[in-house]
Amino acid sequence: MSAGWAGVLFVATLVVALRLVYRPFGDYLAHVYTSPRDTRAERVVYRLVGVSPRSEQRWPVYLRSVLAFSAVGVLFLYGFLRLQNHLPLSLGLPAMEQGQAFNTAVSFVTNTNWQSYSGESAVGHLVQMAGLAVQNFVSAAVGMAVAVALVRGFARSRPGPKGVRESSSFAPPEVSDSGVATLGNFWVDLTRGTLRVLLPISFVFAIVLVAGGAIQNLHGARTFSTVVGGQQTITGGPVASQEVIKELGTNGGGFYNANSAHPFENPASWTNWIEIFLILVIPFSMPRMFGKLVGNVRQGLAIVAVMAVLAIGSLAVNAGFQMAHHGTVPQAVGASTEGLESRFGVPQSATFASATTLTSTGAVNSFHDSYTSISGATLILNMALGEVAPGGVGSGLYGMLMLAVVAVFIAGLMIGRTPEYLQKKIGTREIKFAALYLLATPAVVLIGTAVAMALPGERASMLNSGAHGLSEVLYAFTSAGNNNGSAFAGISVNTTWYNTALGLAMLFGRFLPIVLVLGLAGSLAAQRPVPVSAGTLPTHRPQFVGMLAAVALILVALTYFPALALGPLAEGIHQ
Repeated sequence: MSAGWAGVLFVATLVVALRLVYRPFGDYLAHVYTSPRDTRAERVVYRLVGVSPRSEQRWPVYLRSVLAFSAVGVLFLYGFLRLQNHLPLSLGLPAMEQGQAFNTAVSFVTNTNWQSYSGESAVGHLVQMAGLAVQNFVSAAVGMAVAVALVRGFARSRPGPKGVRESSSFAPPEVSDSGVATLGNFWVDLTRGTLRVLLPISFVFAIVLVAGGAIQNLHGARTFSTVVGGQQTITGGPVASQEVIKELGTNGGGFYNANSAHPFENPASWTNWIEIFLILVIPFSMPRMFGKLVGNVRQGLAIVAVMAVLAIGSLAVNAGFQMAHHGTVPQAVGASTEGLESRFGVPQSATFASATTLTSTGAVNSFHDSYTSISGATLILNMALGEVAPGGVGSGLYGMLMLAVVAVFIAGLMIGRTPEYLQKKIGTREIKFAALYLLATPAVVLIGTAVAMALPGERASMLNSGAHGLSEVLYAFTSAGNNNGSAFAGISVNTTWYNTALGLAMLFGRFLPIVLVLGLAGSLAAQRPVPVSAGTLPTHRPQFVGMLAAVALILVALTYFPALALGPLAEGIHQ
């Protein structure tokens, strides 16, 4: 079988597997966030935190809970990294320098996992397990919680007189009768997402990866003799357990510097398939949860259809330009193979690269800096879209719903009617939240890139000049601002300036959108449902799918095209 057809089969089996789990897993996610019962372990957590699981939160309270929890996470992880030389299982490694510790702590708490260090030579086993891996779980659970809060904003409506809520097909059974628009309880959503979704799946698939050859031990550095008579030092560690949540939670930070190209993290072609499946399974199943919670599964199908169209188009462009690249050497071997792991080849590497940039994962099994100019531009565009196809765990769904709000607003302007989405009016307040959401991350990315290119010291840290050098800087800030974490490399980012600038980009890129998402959710929950009429735009049909996909692409093209034209597109023209 040729490499091309093998790649098609590889992708086709992924699509079939994701389709098979879409309904049952999406229904399970809906059950997790609507179940009136708490498990014994959850009740213990609530007592430790000191919250009542039956209490409901308005959106400002929900937001404060998210920010407070994340702030504590940053402080705790920063302290862990600064004190690791005094901790058990440190492997004799020194404390991480304060600038890099700040960057790393922010990176893992924001679900970015940007790494300006080599994991096996900078972080001990205890910090990996009790610091980084813990944040892999809870940062993903935070994203899921925010997405669920936005869905509740669509599903709930303002109560009528004396706390009696008006009838609506979008009302879940747990709506509060307090007379106040609420979005649930962040601590309950966080706990359930962690204990009922992320932990059980991670436990099962960690065993699968160990069976496939991934390592799971507490060994330190060991020296081995190579087949040519040399010496090589290799560090062991609790790799398999961290590898699963790295992918499942769309985190991406590797135990080793080579990330998922390292055989201890990703031993074989079939484990590569498993890891890509883990990256995509929650983001592609959450639209089903959305449809269930708003009482109309066709709405979820429309959202997942847009995600699928954008993802398949991106993968086709990426893989196509990797398989058929101009140039003497690529033409001689039939593809552009520089920077690729030979165990996986071009199709599997391109699929992994697309999956990891279409989500907020950032894990790599190949060297993105070595991709062709158009393939590299595609990877940047994947992140610039806001990673909504299917996006990060939780963040992909709420990002796509924000785009849907903009799409129905544009449609309303075209027909001269007040826009509505899921029986909620999209008025001035709502569209301001959505518009600011779409502007926040591009502002962080483009301002950061411009400042980096304007400073002589930061330009000096670039190992490449010209269009490719700009592409590397643009990729770094696009990755940080969109909480992805992958890199083109080619620039020395372990400097005080880059550690600080990228750390701030990750903070603003994570929490500014969350503020706006929860603000919109609160505004929607405070409305009363608008009756469906003949003038209501159907948002579950193919024409809306096409409109939403077009809005996503056009908005991103208008925002990022000048930077892309100066970077990877210019590089492609001159190759």
